[in-house]
Amino acid sequence: MARSYQIRDTFAAMSTFQMKHEMDMSAEKFWELFFNNDLQKDIFLKVLAFPKWEVVDFKDGDKEITRVTKAQPKMEVPGPVAKLIGDGFGYSEKGTFDKGTKVYKFVITPTTMADKIKNEGVVKVEPKGDKCTRVVDITMEAKIFGIGGMIEKTFEKQTREGWEASAKFLNEHVKKG
Repeated sequence: MARSYQIRDTFAAMSTFQMKHEMDMSAEKFWELFFNNDLQKDIFLKVLAFPKWEVVDFKDGDKEITRVTKAQPKMEVPGPVAKLIGDGFGYSEKGTFDKGTKVYKFVITPTTMADKIKNEGVVKVEPKGDKCTRVVDITMEAKIFGIGGMIEKTFEKQTREGWEASAKFLNEHVKKG
């Protein structure tokens, strides 16, 4: 749950943090559910209450899986951030899962200020018998003078809450059978 910041100049700050979630399933089951697009849609639309989430491209190849999604998250942001990003804020996520290393890397591109906001991450799973730990490393950067840190803090809070809610949902889903 560590968080670090690097101040590079007065216009940009970078936030990195890690989340770990105990998953009541094997690593293989986790990845099966992670790439179940119908289940993921339920997580985003029903659990996280996103107004929009859809898979726009999905390819399951010999060595990798790629998935591109478009989303409009439910946003609870401070006034200055809301004014800056606008009402229709959304993003696309392009992710690639390497079947050999079992690592998923993703880049999120916002619909607003894509040249100033960077969000990317890595998802790994640490097997522990019939259970596993999901490890998510996130890097966020907002190159916006005066409020870049506020944007990063807001996005980090919502990111943590979303991943926590998805872990809870997936664990309950597996218990139900």
